[in-house]
Amino acid sequence: MNLQYVLLNDNSWQSQGEWQTPDTPFMSFAFWQALSDTGAIGEEAGWLPIYILVHRVESDDDFTVQQSLSSVEASIKVKQPVAVLPVFIKGHHRGEFVFDHSWAQAYAQYGLDYYPRLVTSAPYTPITGQRLWLAEGETLDAEIINTAIKGVDDIAQQVDASGWHGLFVTPEMATIATTLMPFNSHTRSAGQSHGVDSASNTSMNIASNTPVLERQGCQFLWQNKNLSQNDQLFADFEEFLATLKAKKRKTIRAERRKVAEQGITCQRKCGDEIIESDWKTFYHCYVMTYAVRGQQPYLSIDFFEALAQNMAEHVMLAQALDAGGEIIASSLFLYDKPDNKMATLYGRYWGALGEYDSLHFELCYYQGIEFAIEQGLHYFDPGTQGEHKLIRGFIPTTTHSLHRIYDARFVPAIADFCHKDRLHMAQYREQAFEALPFNIDNMPTFDNNE
Repeated sequence: MNLQYVLLNDNSWQSQGEWQTPDTPFMSFAFWQALSDTGAIGEEAGWLPIYILVHRVESDDDFTVQQSLSSVEASIKVKQPVAVLPVFIKGHHRGEFVFDHSWAQAYAQYGLDYYPRLVTSAPYTPITGQRLWLAEGETLDAEIINTAIKGVDDIAQQVDASGWHGLFVTPEMATIATTLMPFNSHTRSAGQSHGVDSASNTSMNIASNTPVLERQGCQFLWQNKNLSQNDQLFADFEEFLATLKAKKRKTIRAERRKVAEQGITCQRKCGDEIIESDWKTFYHCYVMTYAVRGQQPYLSIDFFEALAQNMAEHVMLAQALDAGGEIIASSLFLYDKPDNKMATLYGRYWGALGEYDSLHFELCYYQGIEFAIEQGLHYFDPGTQGEHKLIRGFIPTTTHSLHRIYDARFVPAIADFCHKDRLHMAQYREQAFEALPFNIDNMPTFDNNE
């Protein structure tokens, strides 16, 4: 038996097998359906999806793999589905959080077009997780990834894409892909032998030695783990505070006190407790986050209402109320069911109707920590960026992205960029780790691979 792939432009594949529960809510079918139904993904949004269905075939199976995107079948029956990799055809970088604008500028300097480009990600979501849906009983391995990337290459040749970008992938996927398709001296010399002097794009067959390059980044993750108590979960927020240095404990208590002194109280609602008026107020707050930067939000009120209807068991809304009981700020979280050792709370969307001292820290971090402790969740991922998270006990962790550049003339320079960027980020994570606020008994061990 071996693996082949087919290309699909809809989600008909979901009914063709039994699929494993994704490792985060952001790869659940309900989340993607909400994105699709509300126009957050699709041609008009500039996120045109193609699904690469990897399937197992017997030697006597008669199955044609080659397809044209102009005639992709809406539904193809396969006997043994194995995995599905989503790929978006994009002409922009919005909603990605791993930035390659400088690569696009380099192409433009030589009169070459960087667009379209192919992206695999959970749209608008800088959360590390699996990027393939796996059928029950399957385990991610080199053969699955190799077959899926062949499908990526097929799409790239048909639409003349500059490259493929897999964002916020798991360390496991990053290791398999870069080991399977490494950058080496042969690749380097092949690229260097071509001067980038063409004033137009060149249609080229994708070379067998085209590498998968890796970039690394840094995000901050809170761990529900009391190191001085044999890694037990915290009993409450005060027990967490006790693991911090006295000065940092004092700072956090002062910030929470400032919120209370402004007459502000906070409350949390989950699932069906969140009523229609809560969603409308939340969305008003969410829009304000973009309005202050002169931007339009990526997601609509319909999207959030779809989450409420179809993913209620994964949704928590934290609200701040003024002295009169009016909601003045909201922060929306998604979370895993607390039935495994990796169960995580994800901070996603926040907004306020005015400026309030320390309210962002309270509503986006401290309310989240309290909720994670109450629910027995092991981690709290508050989202991308933000060194201010360090002094509040969020530990620097490594993120991974994969990049496959199809024009060999650019590969050496981009590979060098990725290499230097990884070194820089490793140094940054080490420096960030040194700024953590924990007392000596609760200081985690530094590991630059995490």
